[in-house]
Amino acid sequence: MFYLVLTAALVVAGLALFKWEPERLGSKSRFVGGAMLVLAVLTFFSTSFVIIGQDSVGHLKRVYFGKPLPKGAIIAPDASFNGPQAEILGPGLTFKPFLNVIYDVEEWPVQEIKDGQLGVLTARDGRPLRPSQYLADPWPDVERMLDAKTFLTEGGQKGTQLTVLKPGKYRYNQYLFEIVRHRALEVADGHVAVIKSNVAERDDCNVPVPGSETNQALSASVVDRGCIGVWDEPLMPGKYFLNPVAYKPIIVPTRVQKWEYKGGYSTRQIDLTIGDNGEIQQREFPIEAPVPEDAADQAIRVITEGWPVPLEMRMAIQVAPRDAPRVVAAVGNLGAVEDKIATPALRSVMRNITGEKERKVMDLIEEREQMEAAAETVLEPELFKAGVTLKEIRFGDPVIPPELLLTRQREQLATQMKQTYEQEREAQLERIEREKAKAEADQQSELVKAEIGVQRAEQEKERMRLLGEGEKLRLSEIAKGQEAQVAVLGQHNAMQLAVLTQILDAAKENADIIKVPTSQILVQGEASADGLNSMAAILGGSNIAQGIMRPVAPAERQGERRSRTP
Repeated sequence: MFYLVLTAALVVAGLALFKWEPERLGSKSRFVGGAMLVLAVLTFFSTSFVIIGQDSVGHLKRVYFGKPLPKGAIIAPDASFNGPQAEILGPGLTFKPFLNVIYDVEEWPVQEIKDGQLGVLTARDGRPLRPSQYLADPWPDVERMLDAKTFLTEGGQKGTQLTVLKPGKYRYNQYLFEIVRHRALEVADGHVAVIKSNVAERDDCNVPVPGSETNQALSASVVDRGCIGVWDEPLMPGKYFLNPVAYKPIIVPTRVQKWEYKGGYSTRQIDLTIGDNGEIQQREFPIEAPVPEDAADQAIRVITEGWPVPLEMRMAIQVAPRDAPRVVAAVGNLGAVEDKIATPALRSVMRNITGEKERKVMDLIEEREQMEAAAETVLEPELFKAGVTLKEIRFGDPVIPPELLLTRQREQLATQMKQTYEQEREAQLERIEREKAKAEADQQSELVKAEIGVQRAEQEKERMRLLGEGEKLRLSEIAKGQEAQVAVLGQHNAMQLAVLTQILDAAKENADIIKVPTSQILVQGEASADGLNSMAAILGGSNIAQGIMRPVAPAERQGERRSRTP
């Protein structure tokens, strides 16, 4: 305001000095008046422009010469009203007469929405919401919504806006809008997002969509997408820029989930050992089993034959994407299904199955598969009512009282001791056989030689036997021939013939043994009828022939004749 008054005073004084008082004040008045006018112009221009930075937004607040704002208004719809203006100044030089005099100019930074975020806007001015409205009507064009003048003149509503800002930089009137940043909705793989909407984006949302056509399903109503309530269509994995004030996402896993029931009990354990004397000894000590942090609940406690038995179990379930809205509408979320439906139903079913009269404690081990199948048969329809599919139920090791197992354990230990003894005995026998086989293998070469020697001896024995039989046969034939010779020649002549035959055979090899001068050939004795003396004459004076060719006495000849005479 000071600059406005100063400029006006300088203009008036300068004109007076330059135009109206030159004759009275002289020529200097024109100079002074011109200087005042120049100073007034400089003052005018210095108060009539502003420079806004590249990453800033200029905001105007009119202070002078405007009309009061309408009742309830916060932002002036045009420049004729005092107060915060709808108009904003962009980067660079802006010229407006007495801009810095009439307005307070504020420079605020440009707002940025980073990746993975969204901006929720709240308008401080505009038309009020309708009685049934929760959020302002959406804008199809974000840029037009951010234009304060357009927003105020074309029906923009005050309060939280349904339309959100996606990642990017925005230049808007921060007198009118306040921004709050939120993380964008990201649905991971293996999950879906069931949306519970607080606003209606369409006009045909009067009739809710039933959650199931079966009368066994839990009461659950879902609606079409864009209506108020639980949408019947879940959002699949991906990123979504949904207003978290308008839409509440409930993340439901669609992969198989395993709920374990473990721990939460105290028990005793009896260990059996074998002493040095071979007797079975027992030792008892307590066991505390806490509930693991990731367990759904503690172990299921059942009573069979009057014995309390903690039974650890595992339940595998899955929610199909199409059933996820029914889970949310009927129960709330998967954790509520576990706490309110699955766990109570499982405890009730197990009490009924194990409490039957014919059931024995050891059935929890020996008939495990049959009892698991029975539990699945009862629980499957109960979980399906809430939109959950039962995959399997598996029992862990039941914590059977040690008193019931002691007799069996002793029997098993004794049996194992017996089996161990038999195995050791068989192992010793096998070791002996191995050592025997090894010794035989080490002596194999000697055994082979001995075996070959035995075979060779047997063959030599057989050869000698055959030679003996042949020699026997030869001698037998020779004897028969000699008997025939003796019968013809007489015993003495036959013998001489045999000797001469041998001498002749020897002479074939060495003729010198019978070579003698012819003049020494002497025939002795009488010529016999069979010519043996002539053979002696041929041999001549051989010493060998003379030694063997002696005459035969007549008495011998007569004896031979008499022996041949019948």
